[in-house]
Amino acid sequence: MAEYEKKVREIIAQYGCSFVRHGKGDHDIYYSPMTKRNFTVDSNHTANAIMKQSGIDWHF
Repeated sequence: MAEYEKKVREIIAQYGCSFVRHGKGDHDIYYSPMTKRNFTVDSNHTANAIMKQSGIDWHF
């Protein structure tokens, strides 16, 4: 995920997802207006898993 992290953050921002807070370690919590839920962005999840959690139909 490290090589996709910047791209993932750019894409979720384009879809209106907003930063909520920093979590433990390298976890950042974002809010998705599509799913109306919070989701985690970190280097341990795959880019596709993060996109799925955010409700964005995007595949790397």
